[in-house]
Amino acid sequence: MNVTRSEKVESTEVDSNLAAVTEVEAGIRDFVRNDVAYLRRPAPGLLSTTESGLEPNHETTVNNVNSLIQRVAGTSLTEIENLISELESLRDLLHADGQRVQREISSYAQLSQAAMKSTRMIADNVTQWKRAAEGLRNS
Repeated sequence: MNVTRSEKVESTEVDSNLAAVTEVEAGIRDFVRNDVAYLRRPAPGLLSTTESGLEPNHETTVNNVNSLIQRVAGTSLTEIENLISELESLRDLLHADGQRVQREISSYAQLSQAAMKSTRMIADNVTQWKRAAEGLRNS
């Protein structure tokens, strides 16, 4: 069985997407294990503030969440920006093609009107010649 280039590219993209998903899942697991573990600890009133360490833990949690969100969202944002750019290019292309089609239709309508006028003139001249020819035959 022959594998085409596009199938190889799709396979590579799928593998990279799976790797990214696995990395995100691992990050979430680490976050939950390490950074949310303080929620399972006894209430802060039961421990002294030096033993609990909540303030640094909150900051670490926020930093880890921000880092995780940036890693996950970074690729998506880039893809969205690329898609927006492609759509804008496509819009410009369609706009230009629409204007070209309008010009061609206008040109065709003018040509059609000129052809109709010419046909009427020819038909009128032929009718006049026919009458003149009949007048000569009858005289």
